Amino acid sequence: MAGLPALILKPGREKSVLHRHPWIFSGAVARQVGAAGSGETVDVISARDEFLARAAYSPHSQIVARVWSWQEDESIDEAFFEKRLAGAVALRKPLIPDSITNALRLVHAESDGLPGIVVDRYDNTLVVQLLTAGAEHWKATLARLLAQVTGLANVYERSDADVRRLEGLPLVAGPLLGLAPEGGLLICEHGLQYQVNIESGHKTGFYLDQRDNRQRVRELAEGCEVLDCFCYTGGFVLNALAGGAARVTAVEASADALKLVHNHIQINNLPQECVEIVEADVFQMLRGCRDRGQTFDLIILDPPKFAHTAAQAQRAARGYKDINLLALKLLRPQGILVTFSCSGGVNRTLFQQIVAGAALDAGVDARIVGQLSQGADHPIALNFPEGEYLKGLVVQRGS
Repeated sequence: MAGLPALILKPGREKSVLHRHPWIFSGAVARQVGAAGSGETVDVISARDEFLARAAYSPHSQIVARVWSWQEDESIDEAFFEKRLAGAVALRKPLIPDSITNALRLVHAESDGLPGIVVDRYDNTLVVQLLTAGAEHWKATLARLLAQVTGLANVYERSDADVRRLEGLPLVAGPLLGLAPEGGLLICEHGLQYQVNIESGHKTGFYLDQRDNRQRVRELAEGCEVLDCFCYTGGFVLNALAGGAARVTAVEASADALKLVHNHIQINNLPQECVEIVEADVFQMLRGCRDRGQTFDLIILDPPKFAHTAAQAQRAARGYKDINLLALKLLRPQGILVTFSCSGGVNRTLFQQIVAGAALDAGVDARIVGQLSQGADHPIALNFPEGEYLKGLVVQRGS
């Protein structure tokens, strides 16, 4: 692609690109050669005039370019995207067979070499998030190729995440190809059914990344009195019941989400009499349980994102510490805490330190008996450690 506009890096700023990190920050750029529109393809060139990468240009973002390819002879065109999309879909086939679920992530952005492009499959419908200028630029092509590669005719867009504002892009949602589902979709995962609203549900409609962790909770729940905090539409609730929990208390601030918890219990023929559903602020609920002297065998903490960036990590740390401290106080001897952070600004080491500090302040002895992460359909590229956003610990309180 001779003659492309180019970003010339400052001396010494090529190291991360040589290590194949896909982000080029504006502060690393010395100058631009040639005009490029938002989302168009540019070459990234070292201060010594060496080709480094081919990338999508994003003039409104601090991340001014995101790498599509490190190959100088590779064109960024329809054939490129067809190859990348087909490769991403093929990689998942042996990892997550249809017998486990009909809902999974097919494209995981940078980890599949497709920055800003997220594609989730819910039965016969694809939901896409196009989060960057480069992804937006290729929207029509991507929608058509996704239908071609997967054989699914319905492609729905959920590009309504706030990060698009950093790219100078509006928040949009709606059908790209085919029809929008009426009344939501029904998916199956490990033998349980879930209703998914792709038009207004969190993320693209469901927390697909927690699939393996829901199964882990099922394995731990037999005979337990369970407290599930931030339960959303009840993924962990259903698995605790399916695993033989004696009782489950489900806490969530959203009344609409709790309606789906009721529906999910009914459609899966699980024992409603074993569940107490509480619409409440989780922090207040935990303090109330502490004050009443309530205790539990198994507690799940799956809060929303407290930190979007590393700069917000310390403020988020206080929130994570508070809920983990309260939960550890509510655990019975030998009880289990399953605790998560989905904040990209809080890495695994910091999260473990936070939970350790919470145990210390709670005055309890505890040990890590399991490390949890996102599912295999949300891979973490070795050249892009930022792709590990979901961190989880299984913590057992001492006797």
